[in-house]
Amino acid sequence: MVRFIHGADFHLDSPFSGLTPQQAAQRRGEQRELLDRLAGLARERQAQLVLLSGDLLDSQQVYAETAQALSRCLGSIPCPVLIAPGNHDCLVPGSVYSTLDWPDNVHIFFSDAMERVDLPELNCTVYGRAFLEPRQDRSPLAGFHAEEDGAFRLGCLHGDTAPNSPYGPLTQEEMAASGLHYLALGHIHQASGLQRAGETFWAYPGCPEGRGFDELGEKGVLYLEGEPGRVTAQFVSLCKRRYGRRTVDLTGQPDPLAAILAALPDDTGEDIYRLILTGEGEAPDLAALEQALAPRFFSLQLRDRTRLPVDLWRRREEDTLTGLFLRELWPLCQADPDNRIYQLAARFGLAALEGGEDPWL
Repeated sequence: MVRFIHGADFHLDSPFSGLTPQQAAQRRGEQRELLDRLAGLARERQAQLVLLSGDLLDSQQVYAETAQALSRCLGSIPCPVLIAPGNHDCLVPGSVYSTLDWPDNVHIFFSDAMERVDLPELNCTVYGRAFLEPRQDRSPLAGFHAEEDGAFRLGCLHGDTAPNSPYGPLTQEEMAASGLHYLALGHIHQASGLQRAGETFWAYPGCPEGRGFDELGEKGVLYLEGEPGRVTAQFVSLCKRRYGRRTVDLTGQPDPLAAILAALPDDTGEDIYRLILTGEGEAPDLAALEQALAPRFFSLQLRDRTRLPVDLWRRREEDTLTGLFLRELWPLCQADPDNRIYQLAARFGLAALEGGEDPWL
């Protein structure tokens, strides 16, 4: 039984463009700490092998601190570490993979053809390949079949199971025909759980740290134990912060802050949240809410998606300028109820028409 860790899509040195420059710099530093946590997990679980399936880096622009952390942390892992460069960190001239002085326990797949690495002490072989450019239209498993020699056969690849993907498209049929016992994949940032195609187990571990509101919740790597015909997998969270998104309906709520607090989990101090306010009623005071709520988060975004009360729209029947204004806006708001421009136009227009005082703001 081989004990191994499968990680992918660290995207070190991401820009974190949705945060302030200070927060983004802090988050890049925290990403480097992922490498220490990975090394700690390998020691704790006594892993015999670590597979990293691409996009370890977000781009070819790498901070010196990140390169140093890579060399130090991966070198501290007491077992072989195999890396298959992906589309973001492809093997181009001058890339960190070809210029960094890598520790002896680290092996990088340098070819876009499948390469075999034998680990006789584990009775295991690992096959892998690299992206040599940001796009790869051809399947990395096209025509491939691992040699059936009694060893535990692993694959380490960056690729996409979506049809016609430009990032190493893979099919279930190719996986099943590969002769691999486990295929460690990277590229998809959501953990897939352990899957199976024929006799081949496969998985995406997802990214180990969220970077935006399309990467919500816990993030980490997979710890696996396997032998020919049998593989088990456990997801292990490595992230320091989580991205969260929550919708709060303010309809009939006299105190928006109390309604929001009641909807939040207890511990969000390390997290990055987007709160979407919905429902009918007076427009919430976003500045006041943000001031009250911001200390509960590392970073907070508020989105106002509330709508004008139904009772207000009934005034469109009035034979007044206000009625005429509301009659003009009513079909637009009905046709596209989520369009904030029409909602804001109604609020500001009413304020202008009725003496500059908007009771709905």
